[in-house]
Amino acid sequence: MRHRSKKITLSRTPAERKALQRKMAISLFKAGHIQTTATRATFVRRFVEPLITKGKPADLAARRHIIAALGNADAAELVLAKAKEYVKRPGGYTRVTKLAKRRAGDAAPLVQLEFV
Repeated sequence: MRHRSKKITLSRTPAERKALQRKMAISLFKAGHIQTTATRATFVRRFVEPLITKGKPADLAARRHIIAALGNADAAELVLAKAKEYVKRPGGYTRVTKLAKRRAGDAAPLVQLEFV
């Protein structure tokens, strides 16, 4: 019996979760904010914040780690540019704000994930 095995699965296979995580992270870095459900926001937040921390030194090893995580060299440049803004900040780079509206299809509550 595995205790404390908490993982956000989003009713997807591991490959689908990884693809969703990458795509939403790239969208967040491009636009600066995204609207999604609360569960997806925390799922992406747990992926994005360590990437910014890893990108703070802005050396070759950090660049390669970010490219490997995102699978996109152009998006890695966006991460490194965003990491320069947070060099003096110890953590907490994103903010989740609840929105008043709900999603049209299933009336799920929406949140906005944005950079601080």
